[in-house]
Amino acid sequence: MDLPLVQKTLDQKIQESYKKYMANELTEQVAFGLAKIGAALRTAQWRAGEQSGLTPTQIGILTTLHRLGADRVQALAGQLGVTHATASDAVAALHGKGLVEKSPDPRDGRAVLVGLTESGRRAAQDSGAYPPELLTAVARLRPDDQAGLRRSLTGIIRSLQESGLIEPQRLCVTCRFFRPNAHPGSDKPHHCAFVDAAFGDASLRFDCGDHEEADDADKARQWTRFLEATSD
Repeated sequence: MDLPLVQKTLDQKIQESYKKYMANELTEQVAFGLAKIGAALRTAQWRAGEQSGLTPTQIGILTTLHRLGADRVQALAGQLGVTHATASDAVAALHGKGLVEKSPDPRDGRAVLVGLTESGRRAAQDSGAYPPELLTAVARLRPDDQAGLRRSLTGIIRSLQESGLIEPQRLCVTCRFFRPNAHPGSDKPHHCAFVDAAFGDASLRFDCGDHEEADDADKARQWTRFLEATSD
């Protein structure tokens, strides 16, 4: 028996197992960290709700309408990741409080749009979309770390969207106007064909109002190209 060869093979297997363990451990720790941030956000939402007399879902609807404008209940449910029934109940409660109003959808007379009243706009502004503690924590990151985080979150959100865990989001990387790594070597490697402007990872959008979904083949090509791009 060739003992040196056996030892070498054993050492290789140990190294491979260790690398696999470290990769899994890193993945789990990142997921744990994201879960902790999610828990902190839910706590902040409940605290804000106690002060305003609104539930987290109701606050979410107000801030979503303030950010995106009037929309259907089904769309609001998708944005918040809740059932249609939950969103409908929350809208009914907000309507009763005079914070939202309903109007016919000009695109479909049978459908109804939910929009903010003046009181609803003030309530949305007072509630705030994000806890100030979270904004402070993110602001403390260096600009290049914020840009890297934005790039990483883009990948995570895209993956969750494709798996069906969250509703489709209006991401740069899934938009037909997105041109990833169109300017390689630049601090603004990407290009938006809608506004005809270059931009970097720090300007990637998670919810762009001008988003138009690319077809599946283009999205696949864009994602491959995006992964080749250097971070700014």
